[in-house]
Amino acid sequence: MSFLTNRLSVQATLSLAAGAFALLVLGMVAVAADLLIRMAVERSTYEETQRAATEWVGTMTESRTPPAVIASKGVLLQLVDSSGQVVAASRTAAHLPAMSTYWPPPDNRIQQLTRCSDSRCLMLTALRPSPHEERLLWNGAPHVVYAGQEQPEVLRTHQLELYLTMGVLAAGVLMFGAAWVLVRMALRPVESMRRRMAEVTVSDLSLRVPEPPGQDPVARLARTVNETLARLQAAVEQQRRFSSMVSHELRTPLTGMRAQLEEALMYRDMDPHEAITGALTAAERCHAIIEEMLVLARVRSSPSHRQRVSLTDLVREEVRTRGWQLPVRLSAEEDVLVMGNAVQLREVLTNLLANAERHAESLVEVSVARSGGQAVVAVNDDGSGIPEQDREQVFQPFVRLDEARRRDPQGSGLGLAISRAIAQSHDGSLTIEDSPRGARFVLRVPLASRRADRVGARPEPGAGASRAP
Repeated sequence: MSFLTNRLSVQATLSLAAGAFALLVLGMVAVAADLLIRMAVERSTYEETQRAATEWVGTMTESRTPPAVIASKGVLLQLVDSSGQVVAASRTAAHLPAMSTYWPPPDNRIQQLTRCSDSRCLMLTALRPSPHEERLLWNGAPHVVYAGQEQPEVLRTHQLELYLTMGVLAAGVLMFGAAWVLVRMALRPVESMRRRMAEVTVSDLSLRVPEPPGQDPVARLARTVNETLARLQAAVEQQRRFSSMVSHELRTPLTGMRAQLEEALMYRDMDPHEAITGALTAAERCHAIIEEMLVLARVRSSPSHRQRVSLTDLVREEVRTRGWQLPVRLSAEEDVLVMGNAVQLREVLTNLLANAERHAESLVEVSVARSGGQAVVAVNDDGSGIPEQDREQVFQPFVRLDEARRRDPQGSGLGLAISRAIAQSHDGSLTIEDSPRGARFVLRVPLASRRADRVGARPEPGAGASRAP
């Protein structure tokens, strides 16, 4: 069966299954119908012969002379004595020998039987009169009345079975054809989706499959396919932009490195140590860009191992261990717990604190609090701030505003992109909110549930006991 389903199409498999099921059910119905029809015909025939025999016996009187026989059409009647001689018979049975030699027992005077010869089969009712009737009619001599009828054709031949078999086969074929048409109609949307999917290429992911109406599995499949195509298109476009930005960012230091090395080879009076030092600086910048690119790709593509982490402890430790050049004001609620990766969350805090220190004029403010089922970490600086129209751009890879380039010419522009990717991988967000002065970066991560607090893993190292900055 599995071999057939592997070789046949879905349409053929379902149609064959429907046809086979129809044959099975109709076959069972045909067998039951055949048995019922045979039983009904047999019962009707025996009732007819028994009624004819009973009526004939009822017309006999003490004159001992059987009256004229008036039998139903097709019924043969014979009165046979104990010696096997036919005493009286209907006109159609007068020339026949005794139709049977069977004598019903006294305690069961009516018997039904079938007797067959080379030419025909008779269905008989053998009726033995009661002892009282035998005394009145024949001085107690035993007699028996045989009432027979030729076996109906439906019982004598197999035409009924033949007709039923032909009907079952015809119904099975009709069911197969109907299932074939219905399955083809049902799979028509799937075929449309297949043709449209065949037109989708990497260079053009804007095509969408047609969505049939309703909530059936085919309609849900079409919507899922379109959603998958949309996500794939967004991912490919993001990958293209990312590749373009990566090539642009790596081209500048590599071009500078090549120029320095070529000048060192062309001009003998040039200090090779200076050229090698410059090339090494450019190589280090390329290495840093590649490392941060790998971090960003890893955060976006692979799930992180999450444990119960205290953001309060992480923030306090980062603030304490960082070598600040400016005053820092920290406000932290106790035991602000989240389910996350402590290493990745520490990376976010490091990037936010470094960014605030780079742009602050005189003060950096850091706060940790709970709000609406989320842990909220806010980092404020009192620098020049970020214009509202540029607040989303700074989270794009390699995007750096003029102010950022001026303060950190060697930066890669990947820190904030990595930080937002980590926040999103923790089902949270990283945004820039309005602030009276400077920039205000806000990290939001869902708080750990009470169940997680009871049965969660132990905090990772560095995320345990509270320590003041």
